[in-house]
Amino acid sequence: MSHSTSPFGQDTLSADHVERSLGMPGTFALWLGANVVVTTILTGMLLAPNLTFQHAMLLVLLGSAIGIIPLVLIGLMGQQTGMTTMVLARGTFGRWGAVFPAWVNLLALIAWSWIQALLAGMSLDHAVSTLTGYSNVALFTVICEGLVVLIALRGHLGIEKAEKLAAVLMLLLSGVVVFALARNYDLPSITEMEATGVLGAGVIFDIIIATAFSWIPLAADYNRHCRSPRAAVIGTWGGYVAATLIAMGLGATVSTLSVSIGFPQTYDPTQLLSSFGFGLPAALVIFFSVLTTNVMCVYSATLSFMSVRPSSTFWKPALIIGIVSVIGSLIPGILDQFQTFLLIIGSVFIPAFSLMIVDYFLIDRDQYTARQLIDQADRLPAINPQALGCYIIGAVLAYYWNWVAPLSVGASLPVFVLTGTLYYVTRQVTQLQQKAKA
Repeated sequence: MSHSTSPFGQDTLSADHVERSLGMPGTFALWLGANVVVTTILTGMLLAPNLTFQHAMLLVLLGSAIGIIPLVLIGLMGQQTGMTTMVLARGTFGRWGAVFPAWVNLLALIAWSWIQALLAGMSLDHAVSTLTGYSNVALFTVICEGLVVLIALRGHLGIEKAEKLAAVLMLLLSGVVVFALARNYDLPSITEMEATGVLGAGVIFDIIIATAFSWIPLAADYNRHCRSPRAAVIGTWGGYVAATLIAMGLGATVSTLSVSIGFPQTYDPTQLLSSFGFGLPAALVIFFSVLTTNVMCVYSATLSFMSVRPSSTFWKPALIIGIVSVIGSLIPGILDQFQTFLLIIGSVFIPAFSLMIVDYFLIDRDQYTARQLIDQADRLPAINPQALGCYIIGAVLAYYWNWVAPLSVGASLPVFVLTGTLYYVTRQVTQLQQKAKA
């Protein structure tokens, strides 16, 4: 990647010019800053009092530690090859087959950006109205997304700097919120509260897994900049698990405490925390966390577009996607669809990335070179029919087990394992048949 004097990032799909700018601390900070975010806090609010606090946090630890493994593996693929997630998809699905997940990822990330921008706007509005009395959610939403676009236009180096700062701020501000809770209320009492909700442990475990899986499309986009496989694996795993424990733990704590003292549950933590008298630090936590996460969404959406239109200059689609994100964030009622949106992403992406991991680590890693996937992409097969067939089966299973006949253990892990296993067996049988014919 060239060191240009342009104010815009010069990020490309080329694996030959990837800057190895992330050591282990930087990788840890990147994934910590990205995941101490309000949507993860909201997920934590679903956990308790559906389960006891201790049970919920045990599931958070196990679910995040297991669920992050596919993301770590896709990120390792990026670190070893220097290529983005959707370029790597060409090796599994073929030249045209990879276009579908790229477009789905682009649209999913834009939708993520809409939700995140609205939440950031709500948080900034709360902070400003607390200090000045002025309130205008739409205006602050536009301001937040404007900042997102400016940071994203700087490329991966700008994002890495923002995430390091965000990681420190998140830890400090989260500490302030927990300290204020402990000082004003009987915090240990949350461990004594009984489960009162309708969501079972299996569904909640699946939601935690799906939260981790929802990050997989972004993994190689950032971890291709890691200096070593060790940084890519340990930094990513540690940063994500720590972030999930902090964010979901904060959500579960606030949710359980609010119910125990008679406050209604709400999807706006700033509103809930302001009832306790310290909404301002919570609003700042949410604002900074959403801002940095949203930057990653806009950046990866841009790379997904570039994988379909390789001739695009980075800043042009980044700017257009940012503008679309601003407009979409003003859609009424978009926040109500958050949980459904998570499950839809899982249905689409879980089988796709299961295939990519199996194909790269177990079947044919040699085909995943920049020469084959970028320089000579026009020579790739248009579609890998075996991968496409297994993907369709996996997507159908994900839909069936999520909406038609939900499994008690959730659909995410079963779909991931079954799809990958089916693809591996199919490829092995095909290779044996080819050898027999030869």
